[in-house]
Amino acid sequence: MSVINQFTASFTTSRPGMPLRSLLAVAVAAAGMSAGASQAETLNIVSWGGAYTDSQNKAYHQPWEEKSGDTVVNIDKSSNALSGLRAQVQAGNVTWDLVDMLPSDALIACSEGLIEPLDPDTLFAAAPDGTPASEDFIENSLSECFVPQIVYSNIVAFNTEMFPEDNQPDSIDDVFNLEEFPGKRALQKKPINNMEWALVADGVAPEDVYEVLDSEEGIERAFAKLDTIKDSVIWWEEGAQPPQLLADKEVAFASAYNGRIFDAEVNEKQPFSIVWDAQVFELDGWVVPTGKLDKVKDYLMFATDTQRLADQAKYISYGPARTSSAALVSTHADTGIDMKPHMPTYGPNFETAIPKDDEFWADNLDELSQRFNAWLAR
Repeated sequence: MSVINQFTASFTTSRPGMPLRSLLAVAVAAAGMSAGASQAETLNIVSWGGAYTDSQNKAYHQPWEEKSGDTVVNIDKSSNALSGLRAQVQAGNVTWDLVDMLPSDALIACSEGLIEPLDPDTLFAAAPDGTPASEDFIENSLSECFVPQIVYSNIVAFNTEMFPEDNQPDSIDDVFNLEEFPGKRALQKKPINNMEWALVADGVAPEDVYEVLDSEEGIERAFAKLDTIKDSVIWWEEGAQPPQLLADKEVAFASAYNGRIFDAEVNEKQPFSIVWDAQVFELDGWVVPTGKLDKVKDYLMFATDTQRLADQAKYISYGPARTSSAALVSTHADTGIDMKPHMPTYGPNFETAIPKDDEFWADNLDELSQRFNAWLAR
């Protein structure tokens, strides 16, 4: 017996004489509530943790839970998203429903069939003025299996208290200048960003970095420059480490995600400053593990719309990936400060920026990671 028939039968017994139209209206409402309750999901969403996940919670997750009745479980595994997803697929037990992943990893995951193709104009909402999603996201930011959320930057930051007020670092060259700017450096334990910065510090123009790096001579040149600071480096693997190392003054400089430094500087009042020179900016976004699209598509449409991406910029200094969201970026939700100067794409911050070449890293990451690890072991 259907929910409506069951409800009608029981309600007729307890409410004799009620008009049929009213009875059916109540029955349909009850059926809707029953269906809604049965459709509530637990969504296992993988992300980066820290200030970034906090911004997602406030802009996407909590509003969606209120709207849908779903429960979002945060899993801080995006730093190893590709290998983690591969392992789950190989084990035949994919527990992740939606994964925050870098575009370079998404290209690989898509080619291996680990994630779903995404049709932007079917799965993502149009802009408020009717512009299709495929035309509203930043040019070339969408790929077959990837939808971006934000533009963020890999930067080097420093603790201002560790250098004289009249001699504060302001370039990537200073990170490699141990004589004038002594102290430990914290760098991420992977070749990405470190090799780009090494070449810029060795005199390569930012716009020529990948052309130089796409050669044996360029690779050797980058490793040679990294050799000059190798003994002064502490290698980090999780995004929460750089702000803590800087705060504890265990290091003078640390590579980091710009949003982590912003959070520590503004919300925790840490004496940090960002060296925007040679920032390596990139996109970050969602991929859907194969077989999970039906479960997450409603959430995905909600979390990638114009308002939600603009809302995220209230909590963290990452730029929204939709053109229609940019005009809605204003002030920080808690402090009221103007967010625009803290965005990677703000004019003065962007003058020497390096757009991360995802295709280069998709083609070369495995080989250069092996060489990087061998270099570390020497």
